[in-house]
Amino acid sequence: MRYRAAVPTWGELQEDQLRYMARTVPDEVAYRNLDAGTALTFAEWERESNRLARGLVELGVQGGERVSIYLPSDEAFRWVIAYAGVHKAGATVVPTNIRLTVPELVTILSHAEATALLTCESLLATALVAREQLPAARLVVSEGGTGDDVHAWSDALADDGSEFQVRVEETDLADVMYTSGTTGAPKAIAVSHRTVATVRNLEPTWTGDGWIHGAPMFTFAGISFIYNPMKLGCTGFYQPKFDAGAWLRYVETLRPARCMLVPAFAELIVVHPDFETANLSSLHHVSVGSAPIAPKTLLTLMDHMPQATIANSYGMTEAGAAFILMPHDEMRQRVGSVGKPIPPMEIRILDDDEHEVAVREVGELLMRKPGDRREYFKDESATASMWTDDGWLRTGDLAYVDEDGYLYICGRKKDMIIRGGNNIYATDVEAVLLDHPDVQEAAVAGIPHQVLGEDVAAWVVRRPGSTLGVDDLLAFCAERLADYKCPRQVQFVDELPRNATGKVMKHKLPGR
Repeated sequence: MRYRAAVPTWGELQEDQLRYMARTVPDEVAYRNLDAGTALTFAEWERESNRLARGLVELGVQGGERVSIYLPSDEAFRWVIAYAGVHKAGATVVPTNIRLTVPELVTILSHAEATALLTCESLLATALVAREQLPAARLVVSEGGTGDDVHAWSDALADDGSEFQVRVEETDLADVMYTSGTTGAPKAIAVSHRTVATVRNLEPTWTGDGWIHGAPMFTFAGISFIYNPMKLGCTGFYQPKFDAGAWLRYVETLRPARCMLVPAFAELIVVHPDFETANLSSLHHVSVGSAPIAPKTLLTLMDHMPQATIANSYGMTEAGAAFILMPHDEMRQRVGSVGKPIPPMEIRILDDDEHEVAVREVGELLMRKPGDRREYFKDESATASMWTDDGWLRTGDLAYVDEDGYLYICGRKKDMIIRGGNNIYATDVEAVLLDHPDVQEAAVAGIPHQVLGEDVAAWVVRRPGSTLGVDDLLAFCAERLADYKCPRQVQFVDELPRNATGKVMKHKLPGR
């Protein structure tokens, strides 16, 4: 990829990149919705986001206020227009998981103090039920609503689509990203305009190469995909609902040069009956991330796409972009490695006493990248525990490095499950299980899953005399948890293994 200038002088905001593209290549396609067969040009994206920004300001949205984007993936164009428009209005985006239950939605948006929700007709009823419990929320934008408190999207768009930007500083909040929907205190990452970009603004030589992606927009991977393709001179090819057969057909017919996959997608692709005969030769860069991937799957992808650099990517929402890369000629020799850190990224592996460990010895991974610190929103104690005084992020991941400095991730130090790219905290699920009147004790942990990487399992001690069954317990969970958080396996046990201090020893749970 060639660039006309390494450091642009026209601005450092993400929205400055959109403005630049709209000035220089206005009629080029910025995004394609592959499932719908529709396209969005840079000029259209710029104009419509300016109209929305003006409209939000006219409707009373103030700089720094939090605005929830509560839209499904098939509303991809509206999502990216809203993302730019909220930032242009000087407000902060709260990317909101559409799979959350009403109690989870209320917990998150109450914590964010969201003043507005941008949604659609299919989610409007849920949004309105939640809004009744959100003291700060005063505005809902959606089709299908009635009354003064719900504005149609057409009514929220000002007539003037010329350039617009409420002044923001680089230290102002761009996004508040929730790492999970919780039943207790939520964890939210405060992302400033300085730290929101995973790729800095660039002046690319426009190629129009496709970059195919299917992660939900509200995720860290989805948010990154909004601006990164244009910065590399590419068109974003978005697949709102992943289907392995459709993905293979899109790659064969549209010939994208890049793609991003979560391991669950990769697993479904390699077992699809069309995989062996599919022509995937256009892909020269394949990034796999958001969860662990099985070495066998990685090798299968390498065998079928020898021309491509296939990166087993690593990163954290708390850290932003992790500058850890795997050279093409090292991929097959170091299966299981996520690559080698490159400046300015630094890593350390520490034992429980915070001493650096030897080569190939497992410890906790710490990362440092100057100027890229993200903090927890409204939670100073969590921020203090996550970051050291000299700027190192405690990732909570167990890892080691080999003799050449390549990094290998072994598992989670924290009690978190990554199911198909979704982060699930065991304590959230345990809290719901323990709310059932017939449950005396509960423990939740991840178990291996061929497609999803990990799945959710629960070990439950029933109260004496209870005849509680698995189906009833799962129905109870389904009413209180997003579907991806619900246990897929439940085992009733007489007692949980505990150590002398009463803590559950999860590695000794039956079947683990």
